[in-house]
Amino acid sequence: MGEIIIKEALVEDAEELIAYIKQIGKETDNLTFGAEGLPITVEQEKIFLKNIQNDPKSVHLLAWQDGKIVGDGSLGSLPRRMSHRADMGLAVLKEAWGQGIGAKLLESLIAYAKEHGIEILNLEVRADNDRAIRLYRRYGFQSIGISPAYFKIGEEYFDFEIMVLDLR
Repeated sequence: MGEIIIKEALVEDAEELIAYIKQIGKETDNLTFGAEGLPITVEQEKIFLKNIQNDPKSVHLLAWQDGKIVGDGSLGSLPRRMSHRADMGLAVLKEAWGQGIGAKLLESLIAYAKEHGIEILNLEVRADNDRAIRLYRRYGFQSIGISPAYFKIGEEYFDFEIMVLDLR
């Protein structure tokens, strides 16, 4: 496997990003969507990426390996009196698990937050996703509670752990 390159998602990455989203949706039940991916067109994704690029407190990073997207991480700014916070998301292709890609993305997101005046990062993670929770704790995230029945897949409910990283 080749070197991992972390870089900001560009408008021209939209089509490949949609394919990546469909792939990760097939591989795990830890995301808000499944194999269907997200109901967006390439044009809608381009607009979304452009909007992120124009927001100084939001970023969408892609992890590339051998010319292929293998992971992504994002920070989404919050409005008004919450503008010191950002919501965070992180995912890695199953074939690339265990290679440190999630850690590299997380380090890059934390660095971005510090550079752009974001003081607190919020995330929600499935309470049974021990691997992800260990990663977040290693970087200083703390659990602040459980959101019961956050997901319902079929007839089964899944709780989510709510975590924050205070960078003040």
